[in-house]
Amino acid sequence: MIVRRAVSRARFRDDKMGKADLATGKHLFCGLNAFEPGQEHEPHTHCDRDKSYLVLAGRGELTVGEETLAVEPGDFAFAPADVVHSVRNSGDEQLVLFVTMGPPPPARS
Repeated sequence: MIVRRAVSRARFRDDKMGKADLATGKHLFCGLNAFEPGQEHEPHTHCDRDKSYLVLAGRGELTVGEETLAVEPGDFAFAPADVVHSVRNSGDEQLVLFVTMGPPPPARS
């Protein structure tokens, strides 16, 4: 599977972070998280699932454990299973993150 210009598949919502699935396999999920300015994904964990983020567009703040950093396109973060992490769009433009998680989360309905 090849996805060209993946960032164009980002889905934004007025009320909360938007999500777009790109691919799901037996061992790995890949998708996009999209944030309007001021939106955030509250601190949370994923039991038994590692998660990574790659900033594709925009600027924001990523927190993994006790570390919080301002991020921009090209920056990467890794949140091991059971480690608290969060994302906030602290910029004035849309923020798009490429997200991977393994093993994949349960299917959304």
